[in-house]
Order: sequence, then structure tokens, then C-alpha cells
Amino acid sequence: MTGGAGFIGSHIVDEYLAQGHDVLVIDSLWEHGGGRRANVPDRVTFVPMDIRDKSIGRVFAEFRPEVVSHHAAQASVAISARDPGLDADVNVVGLLNVLENAVKVGARKVIFAGSGASFGTPEAFPITEGTPQRPSSPYGITKMVAEHYLRFYKEDHNLDFTSLRYGNVYGPRQDPNGEAGVIAIFIGRFLKREGVRIDWDGGQTRDYVYVKDIARCNVDALTRGSGECFVIGTGIKTSVNEIYAMLVDISGFEAPVSHAEKRPGDARDAQFDSTLAHTLMGWRPRTSLHDGMLETYEYFKKLVSP
Repeated sequence: MTGGAGFIGSHIVDEYLAQGHDVLVIDSLWEHGGGRRANVPDRVTFVPMDIRDKSIGRVFAEFRPEVVSHHAAQASVAISARDPGLDADVNVVGLLNVLENAVKVGARKVIFAGSGASFGTPEAFPITEGTPQRPSSPYGITKMVAEHYLRFYKEDHNLDFTSLRYGNVYGPRQDPNGEAGVIAIFIGRFLKREGVRIDWDGGQTRDYVYVKDIARCNVDALTRGSGECFVIGTGIKTSVNEIYAMLVDISGFEAPVSHAEKRPGDARDAQFDSTLAHTLMGWRPRTSLHDGMLETYEYFKKLVSP
């Protein structure tokens, strides 16, 4: 499991362990990546390593994984715009290093963390697998390019894959700082009894999917979804204003609101139709946004409680 110390990756590790699988985690713990050693259970073999490191081959040779869950990435849109070379180096060259070594040890499959960012700003919603990919950031470009490499390795090296194009993932362990999603950011501010900033008019929507539902999807992908790319979301559009109102209800605190202009490049809406994931993998989201936000709020509340 690459990126297994990160927000999403660590939840996938937990779910794999719960299903009885042996897991090894590779994570560089890059300061901008969100990976934390504390997220990895003690019974899991942890290797602090960058996916671009050629010595990763020794790790593959010793562990000999049947399946590689590849979630290590440069995942910041802002960083990708400032430094496209770094973004491509990690997300493309790093991927190739992982794929080459997966082939060498005879791994059966790679599960890849794709992204809704590969679609850019679609002309119509909901987004499906047939929606044209027109990424508007280097990050989205590398996520799209990665899927082409996955197809190549399946055809030329018989390395199977499933790519999961995530919507806006939220939940416990998400870093409320930096480029985190609005839910984690707002919860951090609510717990400090501080105000929040709402850009634009707050009516812009996203498709928020709970991280533990994402983890279950990665279990389904171990044996299903061969050679497919899936959009993974709830099919429900939720506005920033609705997120704010829900947190007021959960916390009992009405955080002061300041308003700002629309951020450059900010899309108005996002919505994912995950019918194909249900049809071919049997996956569907189980967690309502309110329940997921409540669990996330309680998680962060415990962290700040004396």
C-alpha cells in the first residue's frame, strides 16, 4: 500500500486489516502530503520511502504483494500549478516505478487513486465514466495520464488495474490545514470557536463521500472492476452553505461568517453518478453526510479536548 499513512490510505489499510489481509505500507511522510506515522497500526510493516526511490524494488521483492493499492501522490492542485515538474515527477515517474516493480514480482493488480479533478469543469452533470476528461490543473492531468499507463501495463504486462476517480472525500484524519476540504477546515474553526470564510455566495456544490465508504470500495476493488475506471461519489450535490448549517446543528455553535470573492478556477458544481461501480463492484455509499460529519466532528473534538 503506497500512501498508507495518509488520510485516505490509512483508512484503506484499516479496512484491509479488518478483512484479514497482510499489509505493508510505503509512505514518504512528505510534509505537504498529510501522511503521519501515527496513522499506521503497529502490526503493519511500515517503510518510510518515496515512491520515486529505485530501492523500492527491494521492498517489493521481499514482501511480494499480490495487489498494490497506489495512493501515494502529490495531491495539491495549488502545488501542481506552481511546480508542474514536481507533480509529474511524483504522479507519473513515481507511478511508473511502482508499476515496474509490481510487474517484476508478479503482482496481480494495481488499485489506483484516481480523481474527479481529471474531468476539469464538465459541461453537464452528473459526471459519469463517459464524461470527457478535460483536466484544468497539472494535478488533474497527471491523474488522467496515469490511467493511460495503467491500460498500457494491463495490455503489455498483464498487470490488472482498477482506477477509482474520487469525489470530495472527507472524514477523520483529514488535515484541517492547508488545502483540506471545506468540511475539515470548517470543523477546525468551529472547534476553536472561530469564524469561517465562505467564498463566492456559498451556493457552489460538491459531491462529498465519506472516507470509510471509500475504504470499502477499495476492498471491493481487490477482486472486482478489472480494467475499469470508476467515478466514486454519492450522487448528491451539497452546497457550502448547507455544510455550514449542518455544522451549526452538530456543534451548537453559530460560527461568524465572512465572505470572499469567488476563487479563480472554482467550479460551480460537482456531482458523480456511481451506477457503474454499483453494477460491476457492488459498491454504493452507505454513510449519510450528516452521520459522516458527526463522526468526523467527534473525532476532531477528541483531539482538541484536554
